[in-house]
Parts: sequence; C-alpha cells; structure tokens
Amino acid sequence: MTQLPKPAGPDFSAMRRAQLLIERVADYAIYMLHPDGTVATWNAGARRFKGYADDEIIGQHFSRFYTDEDRTAGRPRRALETAQLEGKFEDEGWRVRKDGTRFWASVVIDPIYDDDGALFGFAKITRDISDKKAARDALQRSEHNFRLLVQGVTDYAIYMLSPGGDITNWNAGAQRIKGYTADEVVGTHFERFYTPEDRANGLPARALARAQAEGHFEAEGWRLRKDGSRFRASVVIDPIRNDAGELVGFAKITRDITQRMQLEEARQALHHAQKLEAVGKLTGGVAHDFNNILQIIGGNLQLLGPHVRGNDLALRYLETSLGAVERGAKLSSQLLAFARRQPLQPVVVNMSRVLRGTEELLRRALGETIDVETVVAAGLWNAQLDPGQLENVVLNLGINARDAMPGGGKLTVELQNAMLDDAYVNSTHDVPPGQYVMLAVSDTGTGMTPEVLERAVEPFFTTKAEGKGTGLGLSMAFGFVKQSGGHFRIYSEVGHGTTIKMYFPRSHDAEEALPAAPSGEIIHGSGTILVVEDDLNVQATVVGMLTSLGYQVLKADNAESALSVLKAGVRCDLLFTDVVMPGPVKCTELARQAKIMLPDLEVLFTSGYTQNAIIHGGRLDPGVQLLSKPYRREQLAHKVHQMLANRVKAAGKRVLVVEDEPQARGMCCDILRSVGHVPDSAESAEQALELLGRERFDVMLTDISLPGMDGVALAQAARAQWPGLRIVFTSGYGDAGPGAAQLGAIHLRKPYDLRQLIDAIKA
Repeated sequence: MTQLPKPAGPDFSAMRRAQLLIERVADYAIYMLHPDGTVATWNAGARRFKGYADDEIIGQHFSRFYTDEDRTAGRPRRALETAQLEGKFEDEGWRVRKDGTRFWASVVIDPIYDDDGALFGFAKITRDISDKKAARDALQRSEHNFRLLVQGVTDYAIYMLSPGGDITNWNAGAQRIKGYTADEVVGTHFERFYTPEDRANGLPARALARAQAEGHFEAEGWRLRKDGSRFRASVVIDPIRNDAGELVGFAKITRDITQRMQLEEARQALHHAQKLEAVGKLTGGVAHDFNNILQIIGGNLQLLGPHVRGNDLALRYLETSLGAVERGAKLSSQLLAFARRQPLQPVVVNMSRVLRGTEELLRRALGETIDVETVVAAGLWNAQLDPGQLENVVLNLGINARDAMPGGGKLTVELQNAMLDDAYVNSTHDVPPGQYVMLAVSDTGTGMTPEVLERAVEPFFTTKAEGKGTGLGLSMAFGFVKQSGGHFRIYSEVGHGTTIKMYFPRSHDAEEALPAAPSGEIIHGSGTILVVEDDLNVQATVVGMLTSLGYQVLKADNAESALSVLKAGVRCDLLFTDVVMPGPVKCTELARQAKIMLPDLEVLFTSGYTQNAIIHGGRLDPGVQLLSKPYRREQLAHKVHQMLANRVKAAGKRVLVVEDEPQARGMCCDILRSVGHVPDSAESAEQALELLGRERFDVMLTDISLPGMDGVALAQAARAQWPGLRIVFTSGYGDAGPGAAQLGAIHLRKPYDLRQLIDAIKA
C-alpha cells in the first residue's frame, strides 16, 4: 500500500496496524485523497470492485470513478467542497469501474486535518450497494405499481381512513362511484356517505369499532352520492396496524352493487311471475271445471227451492248447501284474483265513494272491539278499477286485521294521492313512476316476522289455525292490485302491527257512475234466449233457471250449432254463451256473426275461467258483458233483465264516439246517454275499428283529426264493413273535404250545441 509522508504525532506502529486493517477490508473501497482530489492510497476492497491496480490509480483524480454526466455537472468537486465545509459528505450514485460497467455506490468523504488545522486530505469510503438499490428499486416499483393498480380500479372505491374516520386518500373508483374528487373529501369524515337515518343510529362509528375489535367488518347498506342519490353498497373495512400493533388507520373498500341487487330482484320477480303463471294455468283449468260443477249444484239447489217450501228442515239443508257453493265460488274467485285472471270490469271512480259504501259493512264485520278510522285526503284523484273487487279487498284485509287483534285494537283505512318517483321505482322494478292513488290499511295487531312477511302473499300460506283461514286474503289483494296495474307493499313489525299499501294508477278521466248492485229480488221477464253450453249438465241447469224466470229458451251444444239455429231464421233477443268451448268457432266469432244476422241481439258471456278470449290486459274488452260462474238465480235474473231493458232503451241509437280528447269524448257520451241513446267510445281510429269488428252501431260520430288514421279514412273503412252506418264528422276547422261528401256524412263544426248534436244523430 503506497505510503503518505509520515505525519507527526501518533505512534507509527499503531498507524501501521490501522493501515493493515484497512488493507484487509474487502467489502469497502477505502482510500485517501490529496486535498486536490488525487488518490493517495488504495486498499484491496477498492481494487476488488473498482478493478484498478495501485499503479493505475495512485496519483489519478478520483473523479475518474464518476459518470460522464456527473463530471460534467461538477459533482466530484462539490463533494469535496461539501466535506470540507460541513465536515462530512454522504451520497449515493452511479460509479464506473475500470471495465466501464456501472455500480451503485454508497459514498462517505471525511476531511482530514493535521495538527496545525491545515487540510491534509480526505478519507473516502465507497461501498457497492447495487443489490440493495435493486431491491429498493423493486420495492418502489412495486409500490408505484400498487398505487397505479389502486388508482386504476374503477369498480371499487378504495380509500384510507385515519383512526378517527377521516379520509386520508381517495382512488379513481371512489370518485366515479361517489362523485367526489379527492380534494373535496380528503380530510373529511367518512360518515358523510351514510344516509341520515344511519348517521342518526351511529352506524359509521359502530362499523369502525367492529372492524377494530374483530379485525374485519363487512356489510351492505344504502350510501349517498355527491348528488344526493342513493346506491346499494357492499362495504369492507380492515384495520391497519404498525409493527408495534398500534392502530394507524383503516382500509375501506366500497362497491356499488345496485345493479346486482336489481338483477337479483328481477330474478326473484321472474321466479315469482313464473310461479304465478304456473298457478294461473293450474287454477284456470281447475276453475273452469270446478265452477261448472258449482253451477250445476247451485243451480239445481235453487230450482229445488220452490218444491220444498213449507219443509223447514229441507229448506235449512238447502240454504246450508247453497252457502257451501258460495264459499267454493269465493275460493275459486280468490285463486283467479291471485293469478291475475279475475275478469275485471273497471270504471273511473273516486275511491272515497267506494270506501264510504263499505265502511258500515266493515264495522259490522270487525265487531265492537275494533275501532275503525277512515282518513281521506282532500283533492283525491280518480282511479280506474273494478269497484266490486276493491270492496272485497278492503273487507278481506279488514278481517285479516281483526284476526291479528284478538284483544281489540284500531284499524285505519287511508286514501291519499301519491307520487312514485324514479328514485323509488329504481329499487322496486315492478312499477312505473308516476301519479297514483294510495289505499293503506293499517292495524295495531301482532305484526309479522320477516319469515312470515316474505311468504305473506303466497296462496294458501297462513299462520292461522286449521279451519280458521284459507290463506288467500292477501294473495287475492296482491293479485287484484297487480292486475289493475298498481303496486303492492306490506310493512310489518312484530308487536307493532301491519300496514298494507296499495297504489292504483291515477286516471285523468271523469268519474263514472257506479253500476247498480243487484237486489235479492227474483225478476221475471219475457223474450227468447239462445243458450250455448257444451257441458250438458250445466246447460240443463241454466235452461231450467231461465225457463223458471219466464223466458223462451233455445239451446245449442257448441258455436256451430248455435249459428245453425240463427241461420234458420229463429228470432232471438239474447245470446247467452259460454266462453270456453271446443270446436273451430270461438265464442267471440259466434257473437260477431250472430250480431251481423241479428243487429239488435244482446250478447252475454259466461264462464268459470275466461282465458284471453274476452279479457285483455286483465280487463274485459269494451262493450263485453260477462256473468261469471257460479252465479245464483237472482244474479242471472238481474243481468238478463238489465240487458234486455237496455235493448229496449237502445231503440234510440247505438252511437260510436271517436274522439282523442278525453273530456270532449266523455261530455259527448254523457249528452247522448241523457237523451236515450247508447254510446260507446274509442280514442283512436284503430280502437274504433276493433269495436266495429265486434259490434254493430247505427251512427259513428268521429273527429276528423285523430292520431294515426284520420277520421275520413276511418269512416271509409267503417262504411266498407257496415254499409248502413251513418257517419257524423266533427272538427274545429273548415269542411271535412270531398271524401266526407262522398260518404254522405253530416259535418258538425266545434263547438256544437246540444240541439245540433241530437239533430245530427237523428238525421
């Protein structure tokens, strides 16, 4: 090892031992520099990893170990200046070996002074830490890649919390899902994402406490976005601890699972719909046969009635049997209602009027221990529904509530307007947004457990003792509401009662008169009725009932036989036909051809299950009259009498009013009805042609300007089908044009008065 001049001071032998020690250190390059930076001494470690022999480097400037870039930047010079100025220089950087390869060096330079304080030189220690740098770089790359990964995840909100719950960082997924930028949320408390209800219940604090205590927290719940909208979130919170086990924060991952929840609800809804469809198909087939059997039993029992007068025991047996028939009919009706196959006859009505009509009946059914309160909001909207079925629903729900309050309680029936907005329907999927009339039935009874609530609308599911209930009350209500285009919800808590809310779509049409309820009086009549029924036992029963009421009765086993009777020239006043019959000619086609042969013929359908022959969208087709099986003798008498009375009244005119503006259409029909005509209405040409395909009219009064096909084109198509049909055009402008003149039509200019309308119909 090349020697520096021997300085004065320390013992030479001690210095020699230090030199030998330095020489033997192989993992460090230890060498001395003159004050100008030239190499004065050089140890074995320096020779090993820098590659130079002593004679190649002694006397050379140490800057030759630096890269060209560092030399150009003056780093060697600044290193010595820093060491001299600050007493030490430490650094890391690239250095160059003799063969030109680079290594990453850890460098320490210390200035050395003689006894007089003059700079004697520099002691320089260099270590090759390339492996350590590689490991460190790998770790930094890993951390960088991890940060990129976290930031690149957009399906998950990934962020950190302080031990107190303040947000400390924020990834791109969090910004996408929650709508906030990092600047808006970092430093704020994470409870801002919770709903007001959850914040009031202390849920955010409990979540952190559980994560800390249990080492992990998972949950689902509603969270808030920046715009105030809600989303369903899956949340995971893990505590983060340092090496000493101290809590330094929380890692929080949130995922928006709203779509998954909606898909699951849609799947459940589909499963429920498929179950409904299966039950409906089964119910339909059973109901048809079951109701035919009930019709035979009930009809014959009623025919037997006059023959056992004076025999009290026989009459008691008779009434008991008829009561059983009624219960069987109700059971069948409830099944059809649940399966949404009940033939509804909706009218536009203010539901408060229906409610008032059932209030007294409800009080009697519930008894004195139940306090009944009815609350109707002011300005209640109209709805289009079957009032008779609505009465049944309210009564059934009231009886269910009574059974849930064995010790007495309170039943509240409430009507009010409601708006179901997008935010609400997005979480339900089975109802469109819009305006509804809400009917709520609430009790203070025992309530339902979550398990019972989940199955509450299933048919035949009941928690009552055997023989105390059929389990069809709620299912019937559910089916009726859904068939009416509405929405059905149950809210219940054990010990706190139950509330059932039913939402019916608002109708903007004017309220219609409720159909008169038939009295129990047996009404006899006269006229000829053609009965078409393929079940010969049912046929015989119906023929016997009609004959006992004073009517002349003809019979046919199927539609083809019925048409043969009519083609033979037999005069009939009423066609009474079953809906479901075998053979190529359907009941609707029978009615259409019969009306062509006998334009004044009334048509009354009957069935225990109507399928889709005369029902579409869950409702009877316009103008269709139906008497559902099984029916009592007085119901049959009332319906037939009503229809034949309408036939006499209709000696005025049967008028089809075609008008797309609802108020104008309703007003015109009211006027025509008031002067003895029988109006029917359509809001478009296409709907009018459907009616004309089924029924015969004397006059068609149509607006010229209609959506789709205009009134003139409609009149031409109608006249081609019914050459004798009189046409009356209405419009708010000019003439109807040459097409109207060719049809020999009358033209009423709006606004027209009552006299002008009456004269146009009579002309």
